[in-house]
Amino acid sequence: MKTARKIRVLLVDDHFAILMGLRACLSPETDIAVIAEATDGSEAIEQYRVHLPDITLMDLSLPRIDGVEAIRTICREFPAARIIALTTRRGDEDIHRVLGAGARSYVTKNLPRQEMLRTIRSVHAGHDYLPPEVQAALLRHEKRIPLTPRELEVLRFLTHGCSNKEIGVALGIAEVTAKIHVSHLLKKMGVMDRSQAVMEALRHGIIHLDGAG
Repeated sequence: MKTARKIRVLLVDDHFAILMGLRACLSPETDIAVIAEATDGSEAIEQYRVHLPDITLMDLSLPRIDGVEAIRTICREFPAARIIALTTRRGDEDIHRVLGAGARSYVTKNLPRQEMLRTIRSVHAGHDYLPPEVQAALLRHEKRIPLTPRELEVLRFLTHGCSNKEIGVALGIAEVTAKIHVSHLLKKMGVMDRSQAVMEALRHGIIHLDGAG
């Protein structure tokens, strides 16, 4: 009798403990085989090209090339790629960005083992799988007014505690113009001050602290 082909999985994460945990989660399953691992985005792309896995579990915060760009590169070269974003990030902007890059699913690293296995098998079967909390986050994203590229620049400077004058110098604009940009940004985000703007941006995944994956 012919044996069913196993689901071949590529694991991508820059933390050894996470890779070992994922391998331990998947190794008991008779229908799943971990065939390769990568610890940065560039290596993930190369490993995908070499092994052509059925499923890729991809962290987002990776050295050299981040996870979103790695997903975008793989899916551009291999449109049928089935990639699951596996991350600690919960922001609706993150989810929108990752799915736009071509991922088939978006789950957090604290996902229960059985739910992880269900996600892998579902995506392998050709279904896009989004947990209810991810679907809810996408609905919030649709209702949120998008920021302009200039407003995103200003927001990043606010994250570093820059004054209007410092923002103006960095962007080559007048201090009063920087003040106007900040005012429009606060109004659009529905917050009262700069600190609230930064907190909201972190919560939605518009910006990230270094190393948040």
